[in-house]
Order: sequence, then structure tokens, then C-alpha cells
Amino acid sequence: MKLKFFLPLFLFAGLTACKNEPEKAEYKIQGVPFNEVKISDQFWLPKIETNRTVTIPSSFAKCEENGRMDNFLIAGGKKEGPVIGKMPFDDSDVYKIIEGAAYSLTTIPDAKLDAYVDSVIAIIKIGQEEDGYLTTYKTIDSTYSPASWNPAGGRWKHLASSHELYNSGHLFEAAAAHYRATGKTNFLDIATKNADLLVKVFGEGKNPDVPGHQIVETGLIKLYLVTNKKEYLQLARHFLDQRGDSTKRKIWGPYNQDHKPVTAQDEAVGHAVRALYMYAGMTDIAAMYNDPAYTNAVDKLWENMVYKKMYLIGGIGARHDGEAFGENYELPNLTAYNETCAAIANVYWNYRMFMLHGDSKYIDVLERSLYNGVISGVGLDGKSFFYPNPLECDMHYHFNYGGSLDRQPWFDCSCCPTNLCRFLPSVPGYIYAHNNNDLYVNLFVQSESAIQLNKQTTVAVSQETQYPWDGQVKISVSPEKAGKFALHLRIPGWAQNQPLPGDLYSYIAPEKDSVSVTVNGEAVLYQSEKGYAVIDREWNAGDVVNYSLPMSIHRVETNKNVAENAGKVAIERGPILYCIEGADNGQQLSNLTLPDSAALSSNFSPETLSGVVTISGEMFVNDEPTAQTQKVTAIPYFVWNNRGANEMRVWIPRN
Repeated sequence: MKLKFFLPLFLFAGLTACKNEPEKAEYKIQGVPFNEVKISDQFWLPKIETNRTVTIPSSFAKCEENGRMDNFLIAGGKKEGPVIGKMPFDDSDVYKIIEGAAYSLTTIPDAKLDAYVDSVIAIIKIGQEEDGYLTTYKTIDSTYSPASWNPAGGRWKHLASSHELYNSGHLFEAAAAHYRATGKTNFLDIATKNADLLVKVFGEGKNPDVPGHQIVETGLIKLYLVTNKKEYLQLARHFLDQRGDSTKRKIWGPYNQDHKPVTAQDEAVGHAVRALYMYAGMTDIAAMYNDPAYTNAVDKLWENMVYKKMYLIGGIGARHDGEAFGENYELPNLTAYNETCAAIANVYWNYRMFMLHGDSKYIDVLERSLYNGVISGVGLDGKSFFYPNPLECDMHYHFNYGGSLDRQPWFDCSCCPTNLCRFLPSVPGYIYAHNNNDLYVNLFVQSESAIQLNKQTTVAVSQETQYPWDGQVKISVSPEKAGKFALHLRIPGWAQNQPLPGDLYSYIAPEKDSVSVTVNGEAVLYQSEKGYAVIDREWNAGDVVNYSLPMSIHRVETNKNVAENAGKVAIERGPILYCIEGADNGQQLSNLTLPDSAALSSNFSPETLSGVVTISGEMFVNDEPTAQTQKVTAIPYFVWNNRGANEMRVWIPRN
């Protein structure tokens, strides 16, 4: 049985305002499932294949090596011993890798991987208690405290830090993905048994607590979508509705986004990953319940984060302390946290916001995170990782998890490597979307798909492009029969002299170049709508759109309220942010200055870091007695530290 698979963040909307009984429906704008998009480009395809052949197998191996699998067997009485591991969420690592494997199996069948996943699911089942409870360290030893900040206790004790519901959330997301991918119910049965327990324990008039680390909300909604059990959807909303309500329980404060009701929150605060997982769930509820209070809240939170708290790499979380957002405009470079998981969560949330509002500005943020702050988290080898992603390295501040300067093969807290396992195979699902008679091209990736419009006409669409290194995109549009519909081509913010929405970042010297569009070789007039070039016409089989995006080199400056970057510039080209690294330019990078007058040029270097466009120019050497210059090469930020630990800078003084 082969089922149709949907994006890992299934997006949907109810059309009724009734709090408890929304109609089950999809967003008006729907993403094209990633397994229905075949990519053939030289940027994403190698990364996805490396994830399939290296990252997923090596991560499973690390879970075996570090006792993640054994804990399920010990919990189920098949092995003896104490709890293995240091984190209360170790179980979730296994779930996330299964989710990534499920996505991979959808696009590239692999009998060996399929059988291995089934064997792991069988082990997970052993660790599940009879009534559906599933958090192994609690089952093994209720007196065990796996981390200094996590007090011991039985079920549902200390939910602010126990991660029991966090584990359930990742279980639900993975089980829904596995069911969609394979049609098997072996993992889904485990998940629904656990979800049914949560419905019995939590809800109106029951245990009033909420998750300390959010994600169970989106997990419950995904289970609802494959089972149609409204209790799951209602519990997801309940957890959100109860947050910040001090009338029924002791609230936990801003670190957990539990300082005020979610619909009253208007500033991104606390632990960044928890926050964005919660905002994603809030956006789902805003859509499914057609709830204006939730919609208003996520709009305000998005503006605060993007306009005042987001790094140029699309990363979030300024502080190592609490893995948290800082104050408005608090964006340090050397000590930036920018957890890889937070950049992934930024993609998840912004895709939902696009589906909710249909505005390309959300894809601008998604693309920024995707091409910079997400893939910087994994090395080119597919098995070395960053937990934080700073914008500067001086070789003295040890930024990576565990106090290292290098990428690491694993962490005691391995949420980032396993999150990458599940995320990378889903990238094709962000390229296209549709709504009735509208076809959206959001990302520019060499790919092909067949998309049904109005539930009647199927349109074959394909792209030929070398993006992000080149701005030329050839789009073939072939409806099965001639028909009128609208093609929406995203006009990236960076192609309109706006690095990101808002005024946090801007270009020093805006370019006059603009996008150009032809259809069958003839220039066309298009309507600009919510950041899209909209071509509404009669389309015929074999029509070809040539879309040209200006790939100028830009110098970026930051809003004057960001004191850290005063008098400094960053370099970007297209969606790619650049940095200078000691491997190319020697150490003492702090002695270099990039004057506004210095010419910069780009060149594709197939031998450099698996093939990237580099940017070169002359910079002044500040400690020379005379005005000496040095040729400097900048590389894409996402590939830094693939040649060993060395100095790195994104922001460079102008004077």
C-alpha cells in the first residue's frame, strides 16, 4: 500500500470559528508534497543524498553506540541495567532519525533501510508501557535525574523540564511520516496508543500542566490528520490555550514562553527552539480554527523576531545562556548561539506563515535560513556538526557544544544532528505550491513536478537552473490541456534591494538591476502581488518562461540599533551570505578592513569546498605602517570550518 505523502509540516485550515469542532480542511494554499517533486540540481541533490547515505546511517549507529536503543529494551525488561544517557529527551533522537529515513524511503526505495527501520520500531514497542506511556528513563527508574536541571520523579512530574511531552511530539511527527511514506501502521500504532494516553491525562478538568518544551502540539495535529481523531487536535489547542494561565497552575515564565497567554504574546522571548515550535503550532491553530486572536499573535511575534532579533544567516537565539533570544537588537557575533535546530524551526514556522497569508516575505526568511543557517549545521562529510552557528570565530572563544572549535561527530545532546536527518530530505517540498487556479514557484531548484490545479487540470512544471550560483531560471509549463491560470514567480527580497523584511538589514549601495521575465522569448508584463510576479494567461503545452534574477554582490549593513555591527559590512550574493576564513586569508582577520571603494568579483570554483562561488577583492591591512592591501577570498558561510578550525568573520569593518 503506497500512500500519498505530504510535507513534514502538513498545512491545513478549518473554515469555522468554533473552538472545539473545526472542519477538517487544507490551507487555501497547499504545498506540493516533496515526494511529488523530483530534483536534479547540483546543490540540493548531493546534500540530500549525503544525508541518506551518511548522516542517517551514522546517526543510527551513534544511537546504538550510546545506548539510545538499549533504553527501550531495558524499559521493556528485555535487558537489565540502569538508564543510559544524560538527557531526558534521548528517546526523541531515535524518532527523528526514523522520520528522516521515512522521507528518504519515499523518494529512494531502500529495502535494507526499510527493514532496519522496522527493527528499530520493534525495539521502541518493547519500551512502551501497557497503557501507552513512553519515556524510557522514567519507566526504568523514576528516581533517576538525567540532567542537573531535571529533577527526579514519576510520570508527569516536573513537566517544565522532564521532556515527556517533547518525546511524544517527536514520536507523533515521526510516526505520521512513516505511515504516510510506507502505509505501515507498526509505528503509528505506538504513537496513537501514546496519544490516547495523553488525551486521558490532559485536558479540561484533568492535569492542568503544559509541555515545558513545545512540539507535542504540532505532533498531535499531524496524528489528527492521519487518524481524523479530533481529540488530538483539541488537545493540541488545549496545551496552547492553557499556556501562561496562572489561574489553574503555576506558570513557568518567559524561558518556556509561559509568562502570558499565547494570544497576548507579542515579543519573541526565551528558549528559541521552544518558541518557534510553539509559534508553528499557533499558526496551525490560527488556520484550522480560523482564529483571529491566534493570527494576530503570530503576526506580531513574526514581526518582532524578523525585524529585531534575527541574524543575517536566518538564525535565531543570541544567547548561550538558556539557548535564548536576547533583547531587541541584541545580536552579538562571536558569542551568537544560533542553534541549528532553531534555524530548522524557522523554516517550519515561516512555511506555515506563507500558507496562512500567501506572502513571499515568509519564503524570503525561509530561504535565508535554508541556504545559510540550516546547512551550516552539517559538514560536507555529512557526519560532523555544529550545535551553535556563530558569525565570528577568534580561536579563543570555544563556541561549539562541549567547548570545541571544530565540527563534532555527535553530542550528548544530539538534537541538531538528528533534526538535520529529518529535515534535509523534505527540502523538495518547499519549491512549489498551489491554490485553485494559482501555481507558485517559491524556490529556484532544478526540478520537475505535476501539479493539479482546481482539482481538474494537471500542469507539468520543471525548472532548469544553477541557482543559487546563477540567477537564470528556465521554467517549462505544460498543462495537459490549454487553460488559463496564474503563475506566481517569487521575487526574492534580495532581488529588490531588501535582504530581509523590515529594516534590520539593508544594502549600502542598492542596485538598479531588476528581475526580467519572458514567455516563449517575448517580454511580458506581470502584476506584482505579495512579492510575486504574477503571469495570468492562457497556457499551452510547451510554454517556456525565462526568469532572470540579478546576482549582484551586495554589501549589507545593520540597523544602527545593533551596536555590535556599527561601521561594519557583510557580503552576500543572491541568497548566500559570505564570510572570510583563515584557511584562505591567514589568521588575524580582525586586522582587515573592507572599504566601500574596494572592487569585489565572483567566480565559481569547482575545486573549492565541493564547488562554490567565491568572492574576491582587496582589503586593507590595518596594522601595516602604510596603506597596504591584501587580496582576500570570501566563501559561503555555510561551508566554513570544513577545513579545520580557524578564524572566521562575517562582519568586516568598513574603515
